[in-house]
Amino acid sequence: MTATITNHIEITTGTCSGKPRIAGHRITVQNIVICYERMGMSPDEIVYHYPSINLADVHAALAYYYDHVAEIRQDIANDEAFAKEIQLQHPSLVQRKLKLNYG
Repeated sequence: MTATITNHIEITTGTCSGKPRIAGHRITVQNIVICYERMGMSPDEIVYHYPSINLADVHAALAYYYDHVAEIRQDIANDEAFAKEIQLQHPSLVQRKLKLNYG
């Protein structure tokens, strides 16, 4: 990793499941990528929604992502699969009530 990225990105076992994150924050590279790629936010918009970080942090996160695309995309896919499994195992109270009432 370049010095610039290491000043902005850190990986700590036991924090955010050991995922790369903005240094000093619990905002993961994955969070930034989802905002940028999936939600279509610009770096400025990301900073607006996460005011404790700055543009350099966002760009460092994106640079880290582009150096580790397969790894970050796999983490996103794993998290989505986990969330879907939890939803299937534990449907919301509203969904259960609708199913009971309307079969």
